[in-house]
Amino acid sequence: MTTPANAPAPESTDHPELHHEVGVGPWEGAWPDGGHWDPELLAAGDRRNVLDQYRYWKMDAIVAELDTRRHDFHIAIENWQHDMNIGTVVRTANAFLAKEVHIIGRRRWNRRGAMVTDRYQHVRHHPTVDDFVAWATDEGLAIIGIDIFPDSQKLETFELPRNCVLVFGQEGPGLSAEVHAAAQATLSIEQFGSTRSINAAAAAGIAMHAWIRRHVFNQHVA
Repeated sequence: MTTPANAPAPESTDHPELHHEVGVGPWEGAWPDGGHWDPELLAAGDRRNVLDQYRYWKMDAIVAELDTRRHDFHIAIENWQHDMNIGTVVRTANAFLAKEVHIIGRRRWNRRGAMVTDRYQHVRHHPTVDDFVAWATDEGLAIIGIDIFPDSQKLETFELPRNCVLVFGQEGPGLSAEVHAAAQATLSIEQFGSTRSINAAAAAGIAMHAWIRRHVFNQHVA
């Protein structure tokens, strides 16, 4: 079978531009001085998903540097059903430099979506809601739930406190009644389509960025 002369060329299945190599190779030249450099990474290269400024750094050194400038908000996630969204929430918490992430309920959680960012993010476990609430009270943190309830206020117009812990429930059932009762306020994210709710991980990203806009960029709510 022959191909007509005016037929379009077959689409190539090889897309080398999509095979992006992450990171850098072995250090070239004399090795730098300083205790934060990792000899193994200097010798073999650094393919981790970290900012360029942290290339060849020891993991503990990166965590220590992040600790000098973490923000004042915490994130908490209820984990009664081994929710697959938890890893993504942890990754987003790392991106926005949350103080800590708190897992309420089951200790084991699905780390796949975290993309190893949990190595750089402090994660604390609370076996029960009561344990979590007692911790937040001792720390002087306002508990702010994110979910759709009849008494929920709009995240877009709520004055988020600087020192707070944003709490997210399971995908599907949402926040437990215990957390709802303990929360200083419960906030909902305004939606305009036909779906009743948005993905828990997406909601967490929106809520964290709302805190960043208010307390890092000083954008006041209307």
